Amino acid sequence: MSQFKSIDLFAGFGDIRLGFDRAFGDDIKTVFVSEWDEYAQKTYKANFDDNFEIAGDITKIDEKDIPTFDICLAGFTCQAFSLAGQRMGFEDNYKGMCRGTLFMDVARICECHKPKVIFCENVKGLVIHDRGRTFKIICKTFEDLGYTVFHKVLNSKNFGVPQNRERIYLVAFRNDIAPKEFIFPEVTDNTKRLWDIREQNPVPAKYYLSDVYVETLRRHKARHESKGNGFGYEIRDWSDVAGAIVCGGMGRERNLVIDKRQKNLTPTTHIKGSINKEGIRKMTPREWARLQGFPDTFELPLADTHLYKQFGNSVTVNVIEAIAVKIKEVLDNA
Repeated sequence: MSQFKSIDLFAGFGDIRLGFDRAFGDDIKTVFVSEWDEYAQKTYKANFDDNFEIAGDITKIDEKDIPTFDICLAGFTCQAFSLAGQRMGFEDNYKGMCRGTLFMDVARICECHKPKVIFCENVKGLVIHDRGRTFKIICKTFEDLGYTVFHKVLNSKNFGVPQNRERIYLVAFRNDIAPKEFIFPEVTDNTKRLWDIREQNPVPAKYYLSDVYVETLRRHKARHESKGNGFGYEIRDWSDVAGAIVCGGMGRERNLVIDKRQKNLTPTTHIKGSINKEGIRKMTPREWARLQGFPDTFELPLADTHLYKQFGNSVTVNVIEAIAVKIKEVLDNA
């Protein structure tokens, strides 16, 4: 059985790659990685031992300088489409294909190398962005390059992690090897709950909210509810699943938990007031890692602020692995 070569674009800290590595085992080898964020690069390097340097800004890399590959992994951001829609729409294009977006870099690289399969992940809202026009252009672009496109929205809570996280996954097979039908995985394990990812030992006091901040959250929630609006703060029961973890805004406050195991509530960071006596705390970066399907052997070399951002932006590894298993079946039989 041949070994497939892959490239990892908009690589983050290797989340999509990890899912494919699990599914393909020794039958896959990463030959190129691009990620512009220096902190994501540090986490990536701590967990993957490659014999090449991580490339930076993909928009400045000539596609001809990228090694030959069979599989393109691309978790490009949706913000580029929003930016393009606000400023230029799709008027500025490359061979009719939406230049000015990061997706365009996926297209130009794959046009040059003609890989067997292209894998993309994005937010669920991409399907309806710009009244569906954005997603249609993405699919049409791949089709014009000679690919058959399959896509499906999947929820992480059905793949062995207790997180309600819907994302769209797109798989494009080169026409000469494309199956007539590609069946995405449905449910592998929907039994996991938050207690399955809880830290084994009491967590440090720094993860507990101050009583002042707890009261601030409650006042804000009451004020918004009185106006008929929702508000991000929410305490999750350990027997439930988490909401989608996100890196910005009220991301951490949307998934608070009650944990009364820590008896030493002496503040270790500068806070207003005292640590709350109700046991309300944020989840730890390791708990967020588990919510995204990362093993405990995955190194977390950075400060919490960076780790929350990285895991909030991450894909769920279990979902990627389940899809990659299906992709491998097609490639093995091509």
